[in-house]
Amino acid sequence: MVGFQEVLDEVLDKLTGDQHSRQIIPIMGMGGIGKTTLARHVSEHAVVKKHFHIRAWTTISQTYNVRETLREVLFQASGDSVSDDLSEDKLREKLYNYLYNRRYLIIMDDMWSTEVWDKIRFSFPESKNGSRIIVTTRLSNLNLQLDEYYGVGMKFLDEANSWVLFSNTVFGGERSPLELEDIGKKIVANCKGLPLSIVTIGGLLAKSERTREYWVRIEKNLNSIVITNNDEFCLKILRMSYTYLPNYLKPCFLYMGVFKEDRSIRVSMLKKLWVSEGFLKPVSGKCWETIAEEYLKELVDRNLIFVDKLGVFSGNVKFCKIHDLLRDVCLKEVEKERFYHIIEKTPSVIDKECRRVVLKNAGSWVTSEVSRSLSHARSIIGDQNEQNFVRPYNFRLLRTFKAYDRDTLQFGSGVHLLDDVFELVNSRHIAVSLASESEFPSSINLLWNLSTLIVYVRGSEVVAPIEIWKLHQLRHLEFVDIGGMILPDPPSDDIVIMENLQTLKGVKNLYLNEEVVKRIPNLKKLRLIYDMEDVGFLGALKPLERANCLSYLQCLSKLKNLICHFSFYGYTRNFTPRSTRCFYNCSVNYGISNDANQIISKCSHIIL
Repeated sequence: MVGFQEVLDEVLDKLTGDQHSRQIIPIMGMGGIGKTTLARHVSEHAVVKKHFHIRAWTTISQTYNVRETLREVLFQASGDSVSDDLSEDKLREKLYNYLYNRRYLIIMDDMWSTEVWDKIRFSFPESKNGSRIIVTTRLSNLNLQLDEYYGVGMKFLDEANSWVLFSNTVFGGERSPLELEDIGKKIVANCKGLPLSIVTIGGLLAKSERTREYWVRIEKNLNSIVITNNDEFCLKILRMSYTYLPNYLKPCFLYMGVFKEDRSIRVSMLKKLWVSEGFLKPVSGKCWETIAEEYLKELVDRNLIFVDKLGVFSGNVKFCKIHDLLRDVCLKEVEKERFYHIIEKTPSVIDKECRRVVLKNAGSWVTSEVSRSLSHARSIIGDQNEQNFVRPYNFRLLRTFKAYDRDTLQFGSGVHLLDDVFELVNSRHIAVSLASESEFPSSINLLWNLSTLIVYVRGSEVVAPIEIWKLHQLRHLEFVDIGGMILPDPPSDDIVIMENLQTLKGVKNLYLNEEVVKRIPNLKKLRLIYDMEDVGFLGALKPLERANCLSYLQCLSKLKNLICHFSFYGYTRNFTPRSTRCFYNCSVNYGISNDANQIISKCSHIIL
C-alpha cells in the first residue's frame, strides 16, 4: 500500500462513516494501478473486520454469471455450502434474507458495466444500518451510472513513493547499494508511477544479479521486459482494457500508437485524424466533431487515455497522453491486426496490403523510390517536419496525408516542396508545409472530398488561390505562420456556400464583408491577423471600408472562438476576454462595429 495511505483513509472513512443508508463506493483507475490491492487491504483491515458483521468478495469481470455471483456471495457471507440446484430467484431470496438486518460489506472486483448490478441489486437489502458495497472498475464514469457520488479515483504514484515501492520489492526494505541507486531511479522514472510496472520490474531485479551493467540493460529495454516477463500477469491485465473495448472505440485507441512515446497529443488534431480515417459512426443530429469528442471522453473514462492539459477558457481537453505500457499493448495489437505499418528505415519490401503507413524519422531516409512504392496507401502519417519528407507520387487513393505537425516543429526544420500535393483528389485530410516560394495551384478545387487543410508557410507571404472558396466539403482551414496567408475575396460569378466550414485560422487582412460572411455561415473558430502598417491592405481601402473591415462579425451567429492579432508599428496586441474593454475601445480604429461588439459582449466567456 505504498503511496496510497490517503486513499486508504478515504475509503475507511466512507465505510465507517455516520451515513446509515447503504452506499456503493466505486474505486476507479487504469489496469495495474492497484484497485484490487486496495480493496483487499481494506477488506482485511482491523477496523473493517470489527465494524461489519459480514464481509464477502466476488469477481465480476466482463464475462460474468449472475447465478455464480450470487452463489459465491452467499457462500462467503454464510460460510455454508450452497446447493447447485438452487435457481437464480431462490438464490436472490436466500441471500436477501441472510443479509437482512446485518451490516455487510460486499466487494465486487473488476466490474465493467452496470448491467450485472441491475440484475443483482435487489439481493442486497437496505436496512439503514450502514452496509456498504465496494466496486473496483476501470471505468471512471461508473459511479454516475450507479447513481452514487462516493467514488474514489486512484492516481499514479509520485517519484518518492515509486522509489519506496521499488526498493521494498527489490531489496526487501533494506537500503539500496549506492552504485545502483541512480540507475534504479531511472528505471523507476520510466515506470511512470504505475504500481504494476514497478512491482513487475522489481520482482525481476530481485531475482537477478545486482550489477550496474545488468541494470543498465534493463533500463534500456524496460517496457518490453515488463510486457513479456510475466505474460500471464502483466500483459493480461493491461490487454483486458483493449479486449473489452466496444468495437467502435478500438480503432481510435489503436491509432494512439502513431504518436511517439510520452507525446502530449493535441486533441483537435487527433479528432480531425479520426474523422478523416473513417473511424467514427454517424449519429443523426450530431456533427463529426461532437461524435469524436464523445469517443475521446469514453476512452478517458476507461482510463486508456489521460488528460494532459485543459483549455484555459473552454475547460475542454486540449492535450491528452497515453501511458507507455498501454502504448506498447496498443502497438502489439496493431502488429497482430496489421492495423497500420510502421516504417523506421528504408524498407526492402513494403507490404502492399497495408493501407495505413506511419513513417518514423522520415526526413532522413524516404526516397523517391520509397514514395512510389507507397502508392497503395490510404493514409500516410509522418512524425517529423523535415525536408523532402515524401512526394505524393500517384497517390490517387490517399485519404489522409499528414506531413506537418505544429507540436513537433522545431526552429530550422526543413520544408516540404509538395508541388503535386493538391492532385490527391480523394484526400480528406492534408497537413503539409510549403516553401515560401511555393504557390497554391488553382487545381485545389479538384479536392472535392477535402475536410481538413492545414498549411504551414515559412518566410514570405503566400496567397491562396480563389478556387479555395469552391471546397464545399471543407470543415477546417488553417494557415500556420506568424505572418498569415492572404485569402482573396470569393468569386462573384460562382457562389458556393461553405456550410461545413467550422474553423478558419491564420488569415491575414481579411475584409470580413457581407459577401465573405454569407459564404461561411456556420463558422465556430476564427483567427484573424491584421497588419495596420500594411499599406497594400489598409491604405488602399476607403476610410469607410477601413472602419468596417469586421463590421459583419455579428452575422457569424455560431462563432464560439475568436482570436484577433492587431500589429502596428512593430507592436502586436492579442484580444482575449480579459481585455474585452480594450477591444471595445479600439473598435473605431480596428473596424469593429457596435453590432459586432454586442456579439462579443454576449460571448465574453469565450476566447476573443
